Amino acid sequence: MSAGVFEVVGAPHPDRAARVETLRGMGFGWADLDGEAYWTDQLVVVPEPKYAELEAAAGRLWRVFDKAVRFVAGRHDLYAMIGIPEVLWQSLDTLEMAPEGFISRYARFDFAVSSEGEIKLLELNADTPTGYAEAAVATPWLCAQYGARSPNARMAELVREAWAEERPDTAACVGYGSHLEDTGTIDMLVRHSGLDVACEDCLDLWVDEGVLRNAEGREIRRMFALYPKEWMAVDEGGDALAYAMETERLRLFNPPHAIVLQSKGLQALIWGLYELELIFTPEERETIGRYMLPTYTKAVFDGSFVSKSMFGREGGSVSLFDAEGRLETKDEEGFDTSGLFPLVYQKRAELAKVKLANGEFHLLVGMFVINGEPCGLLGRAGGPITGNASHFVALGVS
Repeated sequence: MSAGVFEVVGAPHPDRAARVETLRGMGFGWADLDGEAYWTDQLVVVPEPKYAELEAAAGRLWRVFDKAVRFVAGRHDLYAMIGIPEVLWQSLDTLEMAPEGFISRYARFDFAVSSEGEIKLLELNADTPTGYAEAAVATPWLCAQYGARSPNARMAELVREAWAEERPDTAACVGYGSHLEDTGTIDMLVRHSGLDVACEDCLDLWVDEGVLRNAEGREIRRMFALYPKEWMAVDEGGDALAYAMETERLRLFNPPHAIVLQSKGLQALIWGLYELELIFTPEERETIGRYMLPTYTKAVFDGSFVSKSMFGREGGSVSLFDAEGRLETKDEEGFDTSGLFPLVYQKRAELAKVKLANGEFHLLVGMFVINGEPCGLLGRAGGPITGNASHFVALGVS
C-alpha cells in the first residue's frame, strides 16, 4: 500500500507471540509493552533516491550543528539563550571539546518527511536517544524478511568504533533492570561495543568528594549514561555530579558539550545566524534553508506553528497551533518540561500518513548518527505529535 513516497509492505504474522519472543531473544524485549503492541509487524519502505537524500541531509546538518556548538562555546549569553542549565557552564567552559563531528558519538535526527518527499528537520537528540535496539536489531530482521535493504546494518560496527574511543567502564540508566526500554538499550549498546562494561542504575550512584561510586563503593571513571544532562539542574546531587565532571574525576559520554547540540534553542540560534548571514558558508546556508524549519525563541508566526520546551523529550511539552494561532492539540502523554526550560517556536511541518494494519498514523523518520556517520533509520507511527504512545515500525529502502 503506497502513501506517497512511502510504501507499506506485508501484513502482521498470525502468530505474533512467537515473533515477539524471537525479538526478545535478539535483545528487543519490549515489542509488547504494558500489555499493548508497541511494535507494528509490518515494514515501511522508502525509495533509494529519497533515502540517499535523507542520509546526505543528515550528514550536512551534522556539520552545521557542530559549527554552531563551537560558535556558542564559552559565551554565557548564548548558553542562557538556548537554555543550558548553569550547573553545566563550568564543564562547558573548561573541558576540551571533542574533534569536529564527534561532539556526540551517539545521536539521532528526527525528520518530518511529507507524502511528497519534502524533508524537514524537527529536532536532534544528541544526548540520550533511545530506539537503538529497534533500529539496529529489529529493523534489519524485518527488512531481510521482505527483501528490502536496511541501511542499519552498520550500526553495531559504528557503536564498537565509538566505544573503542570512549572506553567507558560503566553504562547506566535510570531504573536499570526495571525500565525495559532503557535497560534494553543499555544492554544492546554494551553487547555491540564488545567491551567488558558494568551496568548500573543511576539512582544507585553517589558522589564521594568528587568521585562517582556505585552502591558497593566501586569508583566509576568513564561512564556512558542514558541520563539527560539537563536534569542535573533539578536532581538532588546534580551539583556533585557536575563537580565530578569539572574536575575530570569522571568522564561522561556523551560528553557535556552534547547538551548544546541537544538544545532545541540551538536550532533557533542556527536559524537566526542563517537569517543574519553569519558564520555559515553558502553550502551550509543552502542546507539550512532547505532542510531546517524557521525556529525562534518567540512566537512570531503568522501561520501554523509548534511550541516546545528546549529540553522536552518523547513529545512532552509540544503544542500545535493552527493557521490562526489557536491551540489545536497538546501532548498529554510525555512529561511537560515547559515550566523548567525555555520554549522555542517552530514553523509547523506535516508528517506523511501511513495506513498500517492497526490504523492510520503520522510517520516520524529518525536517522541515527553514530561515531559521526548517518547510519540507521527508525520509524515511529503516532499522532500529529510523536510521543510515548507512538508505535515502532521498521523502515527499509526499496
